[in-house]
Amino acid sequence: MSKLIKSLGVALLLAACARPAGSPPQQSFRTDGALMYSSAVLETAKLSGHWVQVATYAAVAAAGCAPGTVDFSDQARQVAWTLCLSGRETNGAGSFVPGKAGRYSVEGMADWWVLWADADYRTLVIGTPSGKFGFVLNRTAGLPPDRLKAVRDILTFNSYKPADLVVF
Repeated sequence: MSKLIKSLGVALLLAACARPAGSPPQQSFRTDGALMYSSAVLETAKLSGHWVQVATYAAVAAAGCAPGTVDFSDQARQVAWTLCLSGRETNGAGSFVPGKAGRYSVEGMADWWVLWADADYRTLVIGTPSGKFGFVLNRTAGLPPDRLKAVRDILTFNSYKPADLVVF
């Protein structure tokens, strides 16, 4: 019996050490292992300028932060952001390096995959294969119903969980 209790104690200790104290549990807003597609026809130069965050993925209980902004500088390949990601405000700035079509390395962040941009580059849907975050940017604070429907369809197609999308 004492061996069983010791084994359980060791198992509990290992489970408690699995992540640092105070760090949020890792969560994914996508179906694990599902395919994800980035925009193959995206023109990086058209991303340049100021964008407003109009939606994000967050557990409903953690959806308390305000919408953010992103500023892309095409000439310098730089990006600066204040975003609500997974229910927490995230700030940063760094290099924004294009990779394969619609996929970008972002200094200090997981790669950003542009899943969709409307034809006039007014709305962007950005996600990451891990599903740790996903967000929607628009040139203005409001998102018309037709583009919101397109955003939801694109996210669902890329295996994001519709119930966790928070629209500001």
